[in-house]
Amino acid sequence: HSPAGRPTTPLSFKKNVNILPAVFSFSFSRSVYDGQEHGLFMEKLDARIRNHDREIEKMCNHHFQGFVDSITELLKVRGEAQKLKSQVTDTNRRLQDDGKEVSSQELQQCRVQQRNIATTIDKLTHCLPGNTKRVLLCVRYYPALRTLEQLEHTCLPRAGQYRFCSIMAENIPKLRTQIRDTAMTQLRDFLESIRKHSDKIGEAAIKQVHKTHADTVPAVHELLSLWAVPGAHDLVDFSPVYCCLHIYTVLGLRDVFENYYRKQRRKQARLVLQPHSNMHETLEGYTRYFNQIVGFFVVEDHILHTTQGLVNRAYVEELWELALSKIIAALRTHSSYCDNPDLVLDLKNLIVLFADTLQGYGFPVSQLFDMLLEMREQYGEILLKRWNITFRQVLDQDNYSPIPVSTDQEYKHYTSQFPLQDPELEKLPFPKKLPFSEFVPKVYCQLKEFIYACLKYSEDLHLSSTEVDDMIRKSTNLLLTRTLSHCLQYAIKKKNVGLAELVQVIINTTHLEQSCHFLEEFISNITNVPPDTANATKLYGTSTFKDARHAAEAEIYTSLNAKIDQFLQLADYDWMAAVQGGGTLDASDYLIDLIAFLRSTFSVFTNLPGKVAQTACMSACKHISTSLMQLLLDPEVRQISMGALHQLYTDVKECESFARAGPVAGFQGDTLLLAFSDLRQLLDLFTQWDWSTYLADYGKPTCKYLRVNPHTALALLEKMRETSRKNNVFAQFRKTDRDRQKLIDTVIKQLRNLIAQHHT
Repeated sequence: HSPAGRPTTPLSFKKNVNILPAVFSFSFSRSVYDGQEHGLFMEKLDARIRNHDREIEKMCNHHFQGFVDSITELLKVRGEAQKLKSQVTDTNRRLQDDGKEVSSQELQQCRVQQRNIATTIDKLTHCLPGNTKRVLLCVRYYPALRTLEQLEHTCLPRAGQYRFCSIMAENIPKLRTQIRDTAMTQLRDFLESIRKHSDKIGEAAIKQVHKTHADTVPAVHELLSLWAVPGAHDLVDFSPVYCCLHIYTVLGLRDVFENYYRKQRRKQARLVLQPHSNMHETLEGYTRYFNQIVGFFVVEDHILHTTQGLVNRAYVEELWELALSKIIAALRTHSSYCDNPDLVLDLKNLIVLFADTLQGYGFPVSQLFDMLLEMREQYGEILLKRWNITFRQVLDQDNYSPIPVSTDQEYKHYTSQFPLQDPELEKLPFPKKLPFSEFVPKVYCQLKEFIYACLKYSEDLHLSSTEVDDMIRKSTNLLLTRTLSHCLQYAIKKKNVGLAELVQVIINTTHLEQSCHFLEEFISNITNVPPDTANATKLYGTSTFKDARHAAEAEIYTSLNAKIDQFLQLADYDWMAAVQGGGTLDASDYLIDLIAFLRSTFSVFTNLPGKVAQTACMSACKHISTSLMQLLLDPEVRQISMGALHQLYTDVKECESFARAGPVAGFQGDTLLLAFSDLRQLLDLFTQWDWSTYLADYGKPTCKYLRVNPHTALALLEKMRETSRKNNVFAQFRKTDRDRQKLIDTVIKQLRNLIAQHHT
């Protein structure tokens, strides 16, 4: 019982017993028992015991159900154990009863058989490495050969003179032959596999180089153990090569194997290096061709580094020399069929990747880059053909009119395409017109596109900036001097080109000529080579556009004269017209129309360089003067009257009035009138009949009729004599007629003497 007199369970009693030493351990001082605090101490001890009793009861109540369940389970197990014991006892009894039926003789015989089996197992254990099935199923043939050797020299002699040992000894050579043949079969399968998958092997290697952008490919064991490349681990297993090499080495046939392997690979090389007949049609054809070659040499390089002497560096280099010559020949042939610059550019990039890949494996590829430089010439020619079409389209589609711009946005659009620098034009309000037509910014942009196309081909060819700059400038010069020059000549010379179009061509080429130094700067910026570098190639754009402008100017002069001739064909002079008494003659209708046309035409020349407009105007006036002179001297015109000369005199005055009005600015004084001076002096001489002055002053610098040739005067005078002889008007006045005829004859005689004297 507790100090309080309550009964406790056995478990709680044990707990109290355990607690008491702790309670009484607080103090063993006798003052606790003897002093006055004894009663107080006992009360506190009682309270503490009650607290611990409550905790003990809680713990017992918590675990009590588990204790009951454990006892229940234990009782169940005891029942099952009794059943199991009963079953084991029964099984043992029945087994004992069944064993009594076996006789001692049978038991003895079984023991003899068991002993024989054990002996057989022991003997066969010595021959176990030579088990035929194990040898045939052995995948690693090299260990199998070692096993046969061990069997032949060690195991079979120890096994004894059994018949099966003799059979195995007889079969060992056959097994060696079978192993050799099986290994060779797997080698052939391997060769066929790499032939089929060489393009995929090459593709994986090229992709790896393209991905890393490295100058050399990774080490062979990193890339060429191709399972390091995603998706390539299923393509090649090199174990058949190693296995077969070891087998033939063990069999003393290594030379046979090496010769066979190299012979087969040479055959495969010839197949790989043979391009398809239509390879040039698509980039995929070239890609497959290069992939196969790369795959072939990647495999050979791997064999070179993972076997000892199966192939050597000399053999691989010999194969590469053969391949290089065939590759270059094939590329020269097939690339010559290509007329698409984009395909040539893609092919060049493919060849660079191909060369960089193989260079990473130690193969010399300088000849490939030399061939790429050869292909650059072909690429340039193809570009020139394409740009020839482009330039012609631009010129054919142009309206040859100044570009109208209505907004600042439009103005900036055109000035961003072409470097126009005209402060005066910028100050003008909108709407306004740019001086050139559409083909100027289009041609300039196409020149820059051509330069970019040349630059793309020069990339990755391991060229210096100076070499790239020189290549681009030379190609651009060809574009300027050949392609663009011919296109401009075509545009100038083609039919139905009007004077207005020719004038615009001159203006356009002038602006393009002024933009050439911007092209120089553009090339220098993209190549990082200053334009003033020593020995730098200069662009011929200035001379190209200048020549085109001169051609357009000449065409203007020719076209203008042709138009004048059309008007002159309308001239219908009455060469036998009589002299009109009194009144003023009017200029011929055709001449009035001609001068109106010239005034309209020269008004368009205001945007031309002053010298061009002046030359055109002077050329037109000279052509009119010369043509009128030719009309006078035309052999078909046998007679000319003074009345006809007066009409021609009036027409010349009209021409001089046009010239004096200054149809084109820039002429000093009466310079333009000089074009008509020959005709003017000739007509003055005849209309004024001032032969005495002409004959007296002929040859003097101050001669009034200095520009009148005596031959011309004589020819015209003879036509007038014919008129005087046959003119019926003079029939009424015989004496006057005779006097005038004598005068003409006298002048003719004097002119002939004059001509004879100066000729002598």
